[in-house]
Amino acid sequence: MDFAFDARTEELRSRLLAFMDEHVYPAEQVAEELRARLASPWDTPAVVGELKAEARRQGLWNLFLPDAEYGAGLTNLQYAPLAEITGRSPHLAPTATNCAAPDTGNMEVLFQFATEAQKKQWLEPLLAGEIRSAFAMTEPDVASSDATNIETRIVRDGDDYVINGRKWYISGAMNPDCAVFIVMGKTDPDGEDIRRQQSMILVPRDTPGVEVRRAMQVYGYEDHSHGGHAEVVFHDVRVPAANLIGEEGGGFAIAQARLGPGRIHHCMRLIGMAERAIELMCRRAVARTAFGKPLAAQGVVQNWIADARVTVEQLRLLVLKTAWLMDTVGNKGAHTEIQAIKIATPRAVVDILDSAVQLYGAGGVSQDFPLAELWASARTLRLADGPDEVHQRSLARREIKRHV
Repeated sequence: MDFAFDARTEELRSRLLAFMDEHVYPAEQVAEELRARLASPWDTPAVVGELKAEARRQGLWNLFLPDAEYGAGLTNLQYAPLAEITGRSPHLAPTATNCAAPDTGNMEVLFQFATEAQKKQWLEPLLAGEIRSAFAMTEPDVASSDATNIETRIVRDGDDYVINGRKWYISGAMNPDCAVFIVMGKTDPDGEDIRRQQSMILVPRDTPGVEVRRAMQVYGYEDHSHGGHAEVVFHDVRVPAANLIGEEGGGFAIAQARLGPGRIHHCMRLIGMAERAIELMCRRAVARTAFGKPLAAQGVVQNWIADARVTVEQLRLLVLKTAWLMDTVGNKGAHTEIQAIKIATPRAVVDILDSAVQLYGAGGVSQDFPLAELWASARTLRLADGPDEVHQRSLARREIKRHV
């Protein structure tokens, strides 16, 4: 396993780091100030559009998609260090480069499973950054950590499908640019194979019966940058049968294909969040004095910083190994490692951010520094794309099976 960055990765890293320094970091405070003056908190500040235009001009666009025709044509190992860089400003940089969830996962689904007509209507505008999208899977009335519990119904009626159900924490749904939902529901709820009961279907946001009911908060944040996390109800929503993605009963397999890359992308960005936390800790430690000496000279602070550095280096190696395996043996062959990073990374980064918050004192929990919002994002990723315990259960079963 050779984790040295190749020439293309190094060149993109250099350009992306410069883009962050020259454009993204200065825009963070500007975006917040502009948002406060918008007619709706869900409208996109103009500076975000300016960042997107600049990123596209510099060729820092759709870096996540490995296909050279539709995306940047990068491998997972090439994309990993780039995602880490954007993770340093997770509420702005991924959107600026058109590499933000849930659009990334939705574009991957459309790229892999959509018809040519579906790609023309939805994938191409998403790749161009002209629209946004949402992925509607999680439901409030069932344990959605087990996707076979989903109760939303997708019923064939002549040349249409009719959808009824209630979803929540549907990322991106509050964004006025969100034009389409990928909805997961059951087309065969009584089917013998519980993993063939579900299907996925495209639902335009303006379809009659689609009710975006409210924005769901995440630790008190509404996450405007990602278009919010909404509760959405589907009341007798009728769409053409041609909107089905793939085949009836293929929804569970599509979800697994979607979530694999998404999990590693989250972990890559989390490492970037941890790196920014370490940087902020060091700056605070040398700038503040307590009990007669700089915080940087306090043993407990030194321990926090040292432990954080060791942890990040360990996590990065595991994530890079996982990316390498995904490239060489595929997502299925990297299944154990994908689960391992999904368990380890959010948990460890939450601890690093917690130490950073502690070091900043009252400022750490305030809106004046990014730490509180970063902590909320990292803690949420212990639930998103499957909670820790589901991955631990699956990983343990695979380990035990080798010895039975």
